[in-house]
Amino acid sequence: MRREEREAAYVEFVAARQSHLRRIAHGVCRDASRAEDVLQDALVKLYVAWPRVRLENAEAYTRRIIVRANLDQVRRPFRSREVSGLDGHDRGEESEASYEDRSVLHDALRDLPEMQRKVVVLRHWVGLSVRETAQDLGISEGTVKSYCSRGLEKLQAALETSRS
Repeated sequence: MRREEREAAYVEFVAARQSHLRRIAHGVCRDASRAEDVLQDALVKLYVAWPRVRLENAEAYTRRIIVRANLDQVRRPFRSREVSGLDGHDRGEESEASYEDRSVLHDALRDLPEMQRKVVVLRHWVGLSVRETAQDLGISEGTVKSYCSRGLEKLQAALETSRS
């Protein structure tokens, strides 16, 4: 494949999947501004690796990059010095749920421990299988099931509490 064709395929993939990938990054990061940074880092890394990426595996490969880019962001020593001036001003995606339910769910998701949050996002927001989630996060399938079960229990409890 020629360079122009590879770049066109990359641009087409990113244009088609960008909002979906942004939602994944936001679910993994819990922070809109950091999610944008993580997504940008992931797309740059994807562009560099694009000649080696098989198109049928591009989305899974990109999800894995997003998870790892988030870890890189968290581990950076200067991360605490970066401050977003527009935190909380990003528009959310349209949803059928009420604003109150989305707000409670978002808060409960943000309060989950990191790995539970990642598992719940990948399994139930992105719709990955247990095996795909385990591969993306580099953990066993049993661990995925355990994190998912605990995370969903906490989310359910938070929603029930808010409705009472």
